[in-house]
Amino acid sequence: MGAGELSGRDVLARSVKGQLRRVALGSALGCVHQLGEALVPVLIGVVIDQAVAGQDAGRLARWLGVLALMYVTLSWSFRLGAKAGERGAEEAAHTLRLAIVGRVLDARGGAEEGRLPGELANVATEDAKRVGAVNMALMSGIWAVAGVAVSAVALLLISVTLGLIVLLGTPVLLWLGHLLSKPLERRSEAEQDRAAHASGVAADLVAGLRVLKGLGAQQAAVERYRRTSRISLAATLRSARAESWQTGLVLALTGGFIALIALVGGRLALDGSLTLGQLVSAVGLALFLLGPLETFAWVNAELAQGRASAARVAEVLAARPAVLDGDDPVAEPVRGELRLRGVRLGGLDGVDLDLRAGQLTGIAVTDPAGAEALLRCLGREIDPESGSVELDGVPLTRLDPTGLRAAVLVAAHDAALFEGSLAANVTPEEESADDQLLTERAMAAARADEVAESLPYGTATGVGEGGRSLSGGQRQRVLLARALRAGPSVLVVHDPTTAVDTVTEARIAAGLREFRQGRTTIVVTNSPALLAVTDHVILLDAGRVGAEGTHADLVRTDTTYRTAVLA
Repeated sequence: MGAGELSGRDVLARSVKGQLRRVALGSALGCVHQLGEALVPVLIGVVIDQAVAGQDAGRLARWLGVLALMYVTLSWSFRLGAKAGERGAEEAAHTLRLAIVGRVLDARGGAEEGRLPGELANVATEDAKRVGAVNMALMSGIWAVAGVAVSAVALLLISVTLGLIVLLGTPVLLWLGHLLSKPLERRSEAEQDRAAHASGVAADLVAGLRVLKGLGAQQAAVERYRRTSRISLAATLRSARAESWQTGLVLALTGGFIALIALVGGRLALDGSLTLGQLVSAVGLALFLLGPLETFAWVNAELAQGRASAARVAEVLAARPAVLDGDDPVAEPVRGELRLRGVRLGGLDGVDLDLRAGQLTGIAVTDPAGAEALLRCLGREIDPESGSVELDGVPLTRLDPTGLRAAVLVAAHDAALFEGSLAANVTPEEESADDQLLTERAMAAARADEVAESLPYGTATGVGEGGRSLSGGQRQRVLLARALRAGPSVLVVHDPTTAVDTVTEARIAAGLREFRQGRTTIVVTNSPALLAVTDHVILLDAGRVGAEGTHADLVRTDTTYRTAVLA
């Protein structure tokens, strides 16, 4: 089955199949517990008829011992069964979270299209949890079926009439409960959609908080989130009302069913068809049935929510890749020569480029859309509408995306820092002495060592979520240090110095050139300081190559370049 054919039902089936052993073990132990629970009122009735009514103290003691043993057995079977079920639910949710994260991080991309990061986080947490909980619900449903079956058999042995009422009435109750769960399923899906969107908007606003403050747009942002939150709240309330109606109606039907059993049992006792002990057993079994029947109501609700969440999970896992797989590995060693022929995408209009191996090339643009499209093509986030991009003479479409990502790193200017120390953001792994020296060189080249010196604990200082404890210029330097430290064969950086002062920018430009000496490096920027240290500069004007040469020559001879770079 292809990824595009994945459905919510498939997600549920895989989730349960992956935990089948735990579900089976928990179900077996739970059935033992239900057997014990159902036999308790039967044993009490036997005690009344054989020991209490006959005033036999010895027999009474023996039966009380049997009851005690029964309680110990059902207690431990419940504990161990519930433990197996909870473990299965948590393991299934964890496995699903890993699958979702793996799909989001897939080198082919596509999972994030049309979704805010907060929405994906909600799918990987809340929806995965609800799908995992289906394992516990399924196990509990098997427990409940076993409880009803044992009760029905016991009641048949006591009275055929009471047994038939249970056997015929329970399927009707289950069918009605399933019908009542349908509105809950629809509203639960809407609730999760709205909640995910609200989470995405909140994450978006928090990430852009500094920009919003700078623009004085805090109030507009708050109003936007308030509207989104109100819509989410309304969806949640509709789902809660559907759940309360479903639960209330099922409980009312269950109560009426139990009352019917008790009424029939009482009439049978009055006409002498049942002994006192049998009547006690029948009433006890009727009361015991409340538990399994309430469980059915809970299971229906869990399954409804699980189906809704599974459909959302399936949408992410089955998202169409942004680029197709290539079969060819990236040849070693990578020379780093990039070539574009007739590339059309976004702001690019039939671009032909030759980016030489081992050189530091600058690309200036008159239209930011052209820069964005170029970066996406070079990083193979998306394939061009027409034309081709080649690495060392091999089209990128033929190369394995994972290997390509390792060979060609596109460092966006708005990339994120992660919660943790400055050092962990530059290199997350433990390093040898030689690696530490390389990290220090990368930090110095990006002037991130100056950032570390200004922090209270140096490189061990935490940068906060998204690097919000750093200024914009500090974040840019740390991001550049991370890109340099990664040491790819081909490095593409986009506007790495827009938030630093001119003196620091010139020093970073010199450090970048020195650090990447002899390796293919492309700087997409209109910064004169960065373009001045490049070996070759290309101007993209109106989506096409407008001019080529050195920075000094283009400033002197090309008006369009001079306007784009120096204006």
